[in-house]
Amino acid sequence: MAKLVYHFKFPDGRTESLQAGAAAPGEAQTDLPPWTELGFHQCANCPLSTADTKRCPMAVRLVPLVALFEKVRSYDDVTAQVESDERTVTKRTSVQKVLRSLMGLLSASSDCPHIEFLKPMAHYHLPFSSREETVYRVVSTYLLAQYFLRQQGKAADAGLEGLKAHYRALQQVNAGMATRLGAIRDPDGDSSVNALVLLDLFAHSLPDSIDADLEELLPAFQEFLKVNRR
Repeated sequence: MAKLVYHFKFPDGRTESLQAGAAAPGEAQTDLPPWTELGFHQCANCPLSTADTKRCPMAVRLVPLVALFEKVRSYDDVTAQVESDERTVTKRTSVQKVLRSLMGLLSASSDCPHIEFLKPMAHYHLPFSSREETVYRVVSTYLLAQYFLRQQGKAADAGLEGLKAHYRALQQVNAGMATRLGAIRDPDGDSSVNALVLLDLFAHSLPDSIDADLEELLPAFQEFLKVNRR
């Protein structure tokens, strides 16, 4: 991943920044908190073994984020500015929505085995994407991956069953991570857990509603389909 920095300005004038790109904040730390240990509320479907892996890859990736927002309420307002090599995006919104975007990025760029299918989306991160935009990007990314697999002579998914299976696995990961963060939640701040609830709602709904979601995207392709029917 290239340079990617989230800047935050709170109503009281306080400012914070978090490097979310290639530097992989948190992963180089030697004093990681106990809640990052793999066995601490380990996800039910985690394929990793505590004998071989000491830390949960996703939890380690989230350490700087949890430290930054542990005293912030999810409904607080914040002005967020996301700076990359290509552009700068600014949005005034709730802490919860900013965390949804940032947690999705940090999670997808972690080494969690169940998140690998989202790594290309982390590479081409779109801050504050809507549900429609996310569905478009998820499906496009998955189908492009199938194209590359076919180019390499490997088996590829002709439909979207594999994508649905990935998201069913991700549901369990999000549930496990919410339990992990809930166990260390500050009573004065709930933003990290609430952001994961938002992510989990999307992960739960996609396998069952992806066909309906794609129908909503169809009008954008009408002219293209009309031309190619000739």
